[in-house]
Amino acid sequence: MSHSSQESPSTNQPLTALVAADLAAVEAKMRGNEQGIFPPLAEAFLSLIASGGKRLRPTLALLATRLFAPMSNQAIALAAAVETLHTATLVHDDVIDNALIRRGSPTLNASWTSGATVLAGDYLFARAAAFAAETGNVRVITLFAETLKIICEGELRQLAARYRWDQPKEAYYERIYAKTASLFAAATEGGAVLGAAAEDDVQRLRAYGYHLGMAFQIIDDILDFTSTDAVLGKPAGSDLGQGTITLPVFYFIQAAADRSAVLEPLEAWAAADGHAATLDLVAQIAQSNAIARAYDEAASFIAQAVAALEPLPASEVRGALLELATGTLGRHR
Repeated sequence: MSHSSQESPSTNQPLTALVAADLAAVEAKMRGNEQGIFPPLAEAFLSLIASGGKRLRPTLALLATRLFAPMSNQAIALAAAVETLHTATLVHDDVIDNALIRRGSPTLNASWTSGATVLAGDYLFARAAAFAAETGNVRVITLFAETLKIICEGELRQLAARYRWDQPKEAYYERIYAKTASLFAAATEGGAVLGAAAEDDVQRLRAYGYHLGMAFQIIDDILDFTSTDAVLGKPAGSDLGQGTITLPVFYFIQAAADRSAVLEPLEAWAAADGHAATLDLVAQIAQSNAIARAYDEAASFIAQAVAALEPLPASEVRGALLELATGTLGRHR
């Protein structure tokens, strides 16, 4: 779909410039109310916020609201809720994966005991729920609770599926919906609800968030093979080493002329409690057609995200959402 010039934010400014002031309010909200909290927990929480990524999820929530209505305190609270929930899931992921490095910095798990780290993640979940409650919107609060359930169940499914190299592609899709796309969809649906959008438009924004989230995770899984440790902020091939089947691995196994030559070393790692995958196999997957096939699927999801927004009137905000979608495909390069 071609975009008219009026839909696109200035090329001299980042897409988030549309909501830069609102994101600053989200940051302030996330940092607030630290008085009286157990000091090491407060310090850890502030450190987690400071090491945060690109704030894509709150940006989606804010843009979804702005598509239909002026910014509100409720939308700021929703954006803080989705980002805090995302941060909490990362803390728990690091415990589950015994990860010591994330985004190039030591994880909380690297300096705290596993039990203490889990409790810190639990605290963040509670804090995220409190932000969601501040919206005062029962539908948004219910959506938040349902999304948290989906994320937790998805993590359990991923743990149960480790080292099962023969699992169907549908199982992968279920996992990445739970892990990533569910929260993207909650951000965009919740933003549209708070913007008092018509129900058809709420569903369009949910579809946009869902398809964008699916593509985003597929691209992440491609980068796990094609990028470097320094760029990733964690070891390349780490998902494979953890026994997690991602789309590139699925296609690599499917295309192997001699599957036993691929499956035997993988099964050997499983028997040895998941020793890290060798760089040789990571390089083989990175250089295989599996990467292009996975990328094509990500592109298909992005096309569906763009199509979901097509019926909406052209605007600067819609242009920003469209460019966030198309820009996702460039992350692998």
